[in-house]
Amino acid sequence: MAQIIDGKLISKQIKDELKEQVQSMKAEGTNICLAVIQVGEDPASTVYVNNKKKACTYTGIESRAYELPESTSEAELISLVEQLNADDGVNGILVQLPLPSHMNEDKIIRTISPDKDVDGFHPVSVGRLWIGEEGFVSCTPAGIIQLLKRSGIEISGKECVVIGRSNIVGKPMAALLLRENGTVTVAHSRTENLKEVAKRADILIVAIGKKEFINSEYIKDGAVIIDVGMHRDENNKLCGDVDYADAVSKASAITPVPGGVGPMTIAMLMNNCVAAARRQEELR
Repeated sequence: MAQIIDGKLISKQIKDELKEQVQSMKAEGTNICLAVIQVGEDPASTVYVNNKKKACTYTGIESRAYELPESTSEAELISLVEQLNADDGVNGILVQLPLPSHMNEDKIIRTISPDKDVDGFHPVSVGRLWIGEEGFVSCTPAGIIQLLKRSGIEISGKECVVIGRSNIVGKPMAALLLRENGTVTVAHSRTENLKEVAKRADILIVAIGKKEFINSEYIKDGAVIIDVGMHRDENNKLCGDVDYADAVSKASAITPVPGGVGPMTIAMLMNNCVAAARRQEELR
């Protein structure tokens, strides 16, 4: 029977640990503040932003919300980000994506100070990750590493296959697995013989963006399956990139959707906020 990797439980453990750290830091006079900017009223973005606010409240991190109308110009958004960069009372800055079509997301991400880039998307943060320097790591891949470690799953020496090459999940995931001494293959939509490549994996991380695409034919007996996908099926129920009902019989451990990777992303965002405050305090 496969071990079900409980992201809700592990994310709560991390948030409880952070809550204690935040209380200790406050007692020493260090407040922690996350600024969250949302442009427009995309329903999914509103849900994400509200979840981030709740996590801030739970851990004791101050949350500043900037909810801007869709009509906000790119120049106005850049000006706000630059103000927050200069504000010593703000430790982390998060611009909720996607942005309206009249804005250049890459330009906005590059405007955020790398020292406050708690999403880990700035090119400086990405560069630090790849050369092994300390810096902010994209929250979903960082959360997956914690899921594996806290579930007692060894990464070192294992054959790891990441299906998906996005800047937010696939590429940083590969870098983190390498950092943990995994042997890493990155597969994607153009990979030939994807089933054969996937079946080599001791740890298979699926971020392909296709509903229930990966079934038992792609999975080696006893593999660990991490499903990053999030979709709705024909009954409007949440499901992932992996056909869970089919895959669970072959896996030694697997993340469910929902309740697997999702909760970890916000827990690691809180972790990055605390790390940002610590670093900024050291530099003062």
